Amino acid sequence: MLRTFAACSALSFTLLTPAAVGQDAAGQTAQGDVSVTIYSDGQALVQDVRQLPIARGRSRIEFPDVSGDIRPETLSFNAPGAAIVEQNFDFDLLTPGKLMEKAIGQTITLVRTNPATGAETRERATVLSTAGGVVVRIGDRIEILRDDGLPVRAVFDRVPPNLRARPTLSVTVDSSEAGTRPAAIRYLTSGLDWSADYVALYDEGAGTIDMQGWVTLTNETGTTFHAADTLLVAGDPGGGSYRRAGRGGMVRPGTESAGRERVGDFYLYPIGARTTIANNQTKQVSFLDVQGVPARKVYARTVGWLASDSDPVNVASEIAFSSSREGGLGDALPEGAVRFYQRDSRGNAQFIGENFIDHTPMGSELSLRTGQAFDIFVQAEVESRETISAAEWQRSARYRVIREGETVEEVEVERPTNFYRTTMRYTFTNAKAAPVEVDLVQAGLDRGWWGNDYRIVSEDLPGQQLNIDRRKWTVPVPAEGERVVRVTYETRF
Repeated sequence: MLRTFAACSALSFTLLTPAAVGQDAAGQTAQGDVSVTIYSDGQALVQDVRQLPIARGRSRIEFPDVSGDIRPETLSFNAPGAAIVEQNFDFDLLTPGKLMEKAIGQTITLVRTNPATGAETRERATVLSTAGGVVVRIGDRIEILRDDGLPVRAVFDRVPPNLRARPTLSVTVDSSEAGTRPAAIRYLTSGLDWSADYVALYDEGAGTIDMQGWVTLTNETGTTFHAADTLLVAGDPGGGSYRRAGRGGMVRPGTESAGRERVGDFYLYPIGARTTIANNQTKQVSFLDVQGVPARKVYARTVGWLASDSDPVNVASEIAFSSSREGGLGDALPEGAVRFYQRDSRGNAQFIGENFIDHTPMGSELSLRTGQAFDIFVQAEVESRETISAAEWQRSARYRVIREGETVEEVEVERPTNFYRTTMRYTFTNAKAAPVEVDLVQAGLDRGWWGNDYRIVSEDLPGQQLNIDRRKWTVPVPAEGERVVRVTYETRF
């Protein structure tokens, strides 16, 4: 008789010999003195020192509770008087699916319970396949097990020798003496990561921010690291960060050395006390808490060359501050998201925007955009543009046509060199009850070697040349008012 079913999701699994699993009691671990160094690129260095009995001669030592994402090729083993000969990593963990897969060709016991009477019936079954469902042979019939509402348990006689309840590393060592001694392993693993997040409370009246920095630890290695001495490394060992490119919000990189310990070119952020990093857990730890840092609000807009807005455009709202030792946060800042809050009239902190910073040295000047200003607009328009011809024609090329080694024709090409005079009109409006200043940046002035001799013929207020491509004006705009600024450029483009 052939009975077909869809799946086996309601099966429960039982081992007749649970002691074979080797599972520690709840809360216990085989780990020893554990140190974890977590990098900001998703990998970590784990160092584990355990007191283990080692026999003389060749013997096998097992290290349960290592990371399930261990990179075995990075393993380093050290024990006094012992040398490693061979290592193996058993990463097939004991799960219902794996247990059934390893039982293919083996005989198990199926226990069915009558929901009406509670009576159990037992049948011996040979597992034939687990592809898309569990196929078994019971006597002279084939069954596909599934969830049909009837309780079914699969009982296994033993645990396959290559299935582990926990990720386990085994090493074969050759020891010159017998006895218990410290055995240390060190390895790299993926699955451990950390990130920084910043919470900043902005006081516009006082012109300050209070900032707290949080480290978020994430463990997806399949293993809990108990009472670990944890160290965080800010930097990108092995290459650039895969997360972000560019310097988020950094106006000027700092030149101050932070008082933190460094290894190579990376800053270290130790967690103050030993902490347990549980598997499939996210943990947050504070690492920065500074009050009263000077800060100011900045309104800004960058305009492209010959931009002509059909409608006014909201300016960006930014908060500027420093990470310097004097008058700043006084620390090097790992990359992360910065979220800004501001108190309303009732004293409640309200979210006003967020941005991202890359690894930022101490002493840096930052201006982080938090959103668009509701009440402040800029409309950039080309007010006039005319062509100016050069006083004389310039011969741009002269060439000869040569055939069979003789010059048969000489050609002179003449073309005028055109220059342009462009007047840009920038209209600022401010619906706030207080005056504001807006940083206006005109970009797109550099067109390469052929056009970098542009000139600013006139401007309604003095500007600051940021570089060959950009010029900035800080424009005062009156309360509930309007301001028009004109700038005239002479260019080749």
